[in-house]
Amino acid sequence: MSGGDIAGLIAATAFVLLVGAAAVPLLKLGQVFDEARASVREFTEHAVPVIDEAAGLVASSNTQVARVDTITTSAAEVSQDVAALTALFSATVGRPLLKLAAFSAGVRRALGGYR
Repeated sequence: MSGGDIAGLIAATAFVLLVGAAAVPLLKLGQVFDEARASVREFTEHAVPVIDEAAGLVASSNTQVARVDTITTSAAEVSQDVAALTALFSATVGRPLLKLAAFSAGVRRALGGYR
Protein backbone atom coordinates (compact mmCIF):
# COMPACT_ATOMS: atom_id res chain seq x y z
CA MET A 1 0.00 0.00 0.00
CA SER A 2 1.25 3.37 -0.91
CA GLY A 3 1.06 6.61 1.04
CA GLY A 4 -1.79 7.87 -1.18
CA ASP A 5 -3.85 4.77 -0.46
CA ILE A 6 -3.39 5.21 3.29
CA ALA A 7 -4.32 8.90 3.05
CA GLY A 8 -7.42 7.99 1.04
CA LEU A 9 -8.37 5.36 3.60
CA ILE A 10 -7.95 7.85 6.47
CA ALA A 11 -9.99 10.46 4.56
CA ALA A 12 -12.76 7.95 3.85
CA THR A 13 -12.84 6.88 7.52
CA ALA A 14 -12.98 10.51 8.66
CA PHE A 15 -15.81 11.19 6.21
CA VAL A 16 -17.79 8.19 7.52
CA LEU A 17 -17.30 9.39 11.10
CA LEU A 18 -18.39 12.91 10.09
CA VAL A 19 -21.53 11.57 8.39
CA GLY A 20 -22.28 9.41 11.46
CA ALA A 21 -21.80 12.41 13.78
CA ALA A 22 -24.12 14.54 11.60
CA ALA A 23 -26.74 11.79 11.40
CA VAL A 24 -27.46 11.82 15.16
CA PRO A 25 -28.62 15.47 15.30
CA LEU A 26 -30.60 15.00 12.09
CA LEU A 27 -32.41 11.99 13.58
CA LYS A 28 -33.17 13.97 16.74
CA LEU A 29 -34.41 16.89 14.63
CA GLY A 30 -36.71 14.48 12.79
CA GLN A 31 -38.13 13.34 16.14
CA VAL A 32 -38.69 16.97 17.12
CA PHE A 33 -40.61 17.56 13.90
CA ASP A 34 -42.70 14.44 14.52
CA GLU A 35 -43.57 15.68 18.03
CA ALA A 36 -44.38 19.13 16.68
CA ARG A 37 -46.70 17.60 14.07
CA ALA A 38 -48.44 15.55 16.77
CA SER A 39 -48.80 18.64 18.99
CA VAL A 40 -50.30 20.68 16.16
CA ARG A 41 -52.73 17.86 15.36
CA GLU A 42 -53.79 17.60 19.02
CA PHE A 43 -54.15 21.38 19.30
CA THR A 44 -56.31 21.41 16.17
CA GLU A 45 -58.49 18.61 17.51
CA HIS A 46 -59.10 20.55 20.73
CA ALA A 47 -59.35 24.01 19.16
CA VAL A 48 -62.00 23.24 16.54
CA PRO A 49 -64.75 22.37 19.09
CA VAL A 50 -63.89 25.48 21.10
CA ILE A 51 -64.17 27.63 17.99
CA ASP A 52 -67.49 25.99 17.10
CA GLU A 53 -68.78 26.63 20.62
CA ALA A 54 -67.64 30.26 20.45
CA ALA A 55 -69.46 30.69 17.14
CA GLY A 56 -72.63 29.28 18.70
CA LEU A 57 -72.23 31.61 21.66
CA VAL A 58 -71.85 34.62 19.37
CA ALA A 59 -74.97 33.62 17.44
CA SER A 60 -76.90 33.23 20.71
CA SER A 61 -75.61 36.59 21.91
CA ASN A 62 -76.76 38.23 18.69
CA THR A 63 -80.24 36.80 19.26
CA GLN A 64 -80.27 38.12 22.83
CA VAL A 65 -79.05 41.54 21.67
CA ALA A 66 -81.88 41.67 19.14
CA ARG A 67 -84.37 40.90 21.92
CA VAL A 68 -82.86 43.56 24.18
CA ASP A 69 -83.02 46.03 21.29
CA THR A 70 -86.72 45.29 20.86
CA ILE A 71 -87.32 45.77 24.58
CA THR A 72 -85.40 49.06 24.74
CA THR A 73 -87.22 50.35 21.65
CA SER A 74 -90.54 49.54 23.29
CA ALA A 75 -89.42 51.18 26.53
CA ALA A 76 -88.39 54.31 24.62
CA GLU A 77 -91.80 54.46 22.94
CA VAL A 78 -93.53 54.07 26.31
CA SER A 79 -91.31 56.80 27.75
CA GLN A 80 -92.28 59.12 24.90
CA ASP A 81 -95.96 58.30 25.45
CA VAL A 82 -95.66 59.03 29.18
CA ALA A 83 -93.90 62.32 28.45
CA ALA A 84 -96.65 63.34 26.02
CA LEU A 85 -99.35 62.32 28.52
CA THR A 86 -97.64 64.30 31.29
CA ALA A 87 -97.41 67.37 29.08
CA LEU A 88 -101.08 67.00 28.13
CA PHE A 89 -102.14 66.59 31.77
CA SER A 90 -100.05 69.57 32.80
CA ALA A 91 -101.53 71.75 30.07
CA THR A 92 -105.16 70.77 30.57
CA VAL A 93 -105.49 70.08 34.30
CA GLY A 94 -102.34 71.25 36.03
CA ARG A 95 -102.43 74.97 35.25
CA PRO A 96 -106.11 75.42 36.15
CA LEU A 97 -105.55 73.50 39.41
CA LEU A 98 -102.61 75.76 40.26
CA LYS A 99 -104.74 78.81 39.56
CA LEU A 100 -107.53 77.40 41.71
CA ALA A 101 -105.10 76.64 44.54
CA ALA A 102 -103.66 80.16 44.35
CA PHE A 103 -107.16 81.66 44.33
CA SER A 104 -108.27 79.58 47.33
CA ALA A 105 -105.10 80.52 49.22
CA GLY A 106 -105.81 84.18 48.51
CA VAL A 107 -109.43 83.82 49.65
CA ARG A 108 -108.27 82.09 52.88
CA ARG A 109 -105.82 84.88 53.57
CA ALA A 110 -108.42 87.53 52.88
CA LEU A 111 -111.04 85.82 55.03
CA GLY A 112 -108.53 84.94 57.71
CA GLY A 113 -107.98 88.62 58.45
CA TYR A 114 -111.66 89.09 59.38
CA ARG A 115 -111.74 86.40 62.05
